[in-house]
Amino acid sequence: MPGADLNRELVVSARNPVADDVVELVLASADGLALPAWEPGAHVTLSLPEGLLREYSLCGPDTSDGTWTIAVHRAPDSRGGSRFVHDHLTVGTNVTVSGPANNFPLAADERQVLVAGGIGITPILTMARAIRARGATVTMLYCGRSRSLMAYRDEIAAWGEPGVVLHADDERGGPPDLSAFLDEHAGATVYCCGPEPLIAAVEKKAPAGSPVQVERFRGVAADTSEDEEFDVVVSGADQRVRVHVGESILDALARAGFDVPSSCREGICGTCETAVVRGVPDHRDTVLGEEERADGELIMPCVSRSRTPEIELDLF
Repeated sequence: MPGADLNRELVVSARNPVADDVVELVLASADGLALPAWEPGAHVTLSLPEGLLREYSLCGPDTSDGTWTIAVHRAPDSRGGSRFVHDHLTVGTNVTVSGPANNFPLAADERQVLVAGGIGITPILTMARAIRARGATVTMLYCGRSRSLMAYRDEIAAWGEPGVVLHADDERGGPPDLSAFLDEHAGATVYCCGPEPLIAAVEKKAPAGSPVQVERFRGVAADTSEDEEFDVVVSGADQRVRVHVGESILDALARAGFDVPSSCREGICGTCETAVVRGVPDHRDTVLGEEERADGELIMPCVSRSRTPEIELDLF
C-alpha cells in the first residue's frame, strides 16, 4: 500500500473498551489531515518506547474515513507492547505509526469461510464487513473462551447472518467442532486468525480443495537440528558477517553494526523484509507466499537462514 513505510505522528482521538482486556483506539492525524484508506486484513505498526514496534490490525467500520482504528488485547504474557497500549495510550496521547500494510488480503472472487479466535477477530471482522457490503452471505466461526472476552460480538450478532456462528467455549462445553464446520463448507477458501492452536487445527482439518490463508500472532518453531553457519555478504558495503548456529541473520548484522528495522522477530510481520542479491534463502517466515519463496528475491532475516554457504543481502 502507498505510504506503508511512512512514519506519521498520530493522536488517540477516542478510546473504548470492547471486551474484557480489549481496548479500541481511534487514531487520527495530529495535523488534521485524513489518513490513507486501507483494505480488509491490513495492519499498522506502532512505535513504542524502548524501540518496540508492534503491529495491530485495522478494524474500523469505515476503511476510508480518514482515521485508523485498532483493538488491542492486553496479553497476560505481554512483552511490553499491549501493556503499554493499555496503560499509557489515553485520549490525547501522541504515538508514531507507520502503514498501512497488508500481508492478509481478502480476494474478491472466491467462496470464503472466516474463522477467528479471540483478538484474531480484528482482521476477520473487516473481511466480514466487506463481504456483507458486496451483498454476499457471510460464513464465519468466531470463538472465544467466554462471551465477555469476544470483542465486537454484539455487532456481529446484530447482523442476523445465518452463516455466522458465535461460539463461547464456556457456554458450549468446550471448543467448536472445527472438522464439522469446515467440511460443511468444503471448497471455500478459509481465512483464519487467532491463537496458534486454532490456526494449526484449521490447517490440519481443512478439507482437500479448501486453501487456508492465515495471519499469526506468533511464529511457528522451525526445525533447527541441521542448522549450519553461513556468511552474509552486505551488498555495497564490502563486508562479510558470519551467522552462527543459534543466531539469527538479524542479530548477526546488528553485532556487525547494521541496523535492520524489525518488530516481531518471529517471521510474521514483514517489517525486516530484505532483498536478496544472490544465494538461496531458507525461508522460515509466514509472510511470503509460495511464489515469493520460489523467486528467492526476499528474506525475513529475523528467522530465515541460508541454504547456500553465503547469501548476499541489499540492506540499503
